Amino acid sequence: MSPPSPNHLPADLIPIARGVRLLILDADGVLTDGTINLDSEGVEFKTFNVRDGLGLRLWMRLGLEVAIITGRSGGALRARAQELGIAMVLDGVSDKASALAGLLSRLGMGAGEAAYIADDWPDLPALQMVGLPIAVADAEPAVAAAAAWRTPRPGGRGAVRDAVEAILGAKGLLERAMCLAVGDPGPARG
Repeated sequence: MSPPSPNHLPADLIPIARGVRLLILDADGVLTDGTINLDSEGVEFKTFNVRDGLGLRLWMRLGLEVAIITGRSGGALRARAQELGIAMVLDGVSDKASALAGLLSRLGMGAGEAAYIADDWPDLPALQMVGLPIAVADAEPAVAAAAAWRTPRPGGRGAVRDAVEAILGAKGLLERAMCLAVGDPGPARG
């Protein structure tokens, strides 16, 4: 099975991406398009992208870690994270840099082993800490300027999948991920 055409990272980011073991996501504006829907009872619901979900599942099946650090709390995000098997959800966080530092410490990882996908100003301190800072296509200009790479698609519309494919491509794992997606164990992990 030949791999899909990956979202290519610039050559100078390939060595950095090869070392990434942890993908950290903001929620609103990254996993979603940033829209917050409330019904008449004040119950929140959100829309998530199924392709982002598949990318995250494959990322984790390849033995890599995912965490979500978000300023908001809500049942919709917790339900989606549980559905995807993401155990590390830090919600209601006002200081994302401190949360990130604590997470890296608990996992025994260095900041260079992490990629962070962001869209807005509260993400800037954490974004600037990691080895591979990524902005979604529709990120605020300051966030885009702080990122090493921008996804082709906007938040909630495939941006996470763009990043997953780009990093897995750099790691030489994209074909294996595609094989896993179709139920074929594919080539052995190298």
